[in-house]
Amino acid sequence: MTIRVLIADDQEMVRMGFRMILAAQDDIEVVADVADGITAVSKARELRPDVCLLDIRMPGLDGLEVARQLAGPDVADPLKVVVVTTFDLDEYVHTALRNGASGFLLKDAGPALLIEAVRAAVRGDALVSPQITVRLLKHFEGKPARKAVDQPADPLTARELDVVKAAARGLTNTEIGDELYLSLSTVKTHLASVQGKIGARNRVETAAWAWRSGLMDDTPAP
Repeated sequence: MTIRVLIADDQEMVRMGFRMILAAQDDIEVVADVADGITAVSKARELRPDVCLLDIRMPGLDGLEVARQLAGPDVADPLKVVVVTTFDLDEYVHTALRNGASGFLLKDAGPALLIEAVRAAVRGDALVSPQITVRLLKHFEGKPARKAVDQPADPLTARELDVVKAAARGLTNTEIGDELYLSLSTVKTHLASVQGKIGARNRVETAAWAWRSGLMDDTPAP
């Protein structure tokens, strides 16, 4: 399967660099690169790419608002969005994920991580580095959540709890499988089951629920 990607960044050199890195991969195709948020929204809705890479600071609409319009809670058929920025600020990360982004990547992360971020978005894996993930999700700890999320009618099994805790620590599906001696497909099955029970749309919301509900209270701060 070819992964179709849209790049949105107001710096032409960044767009060119990302396009060269991604287009060199056999399984990735860049279908558009745009310089502002308004065009990003219209092109993404027109082309329906598999992944949208969004800068935060763009003219028209910033990347956080673009993420909300393409992947936010009110979007019926959300796209996969990864925010790519120079700024490692908790406020940006929190807002991006709240607005439906699948992950958060720094521009200096390097070509290999950019490629992996795109592939991981399609797989449904976490796209935020473990250090940033845990630091961010700690902010959810103790905060009130929707009743439907915090009190699932169908309780999680012991194994599902193990998988959720591992995901909330920032582990990828492969790392969870290695740690818990589970196959990759079993990890995915458990995560999908948990998402259905707690009303989460993706693994980031699942991890946030784990912190909010107190499951991670014994986890040391990063």
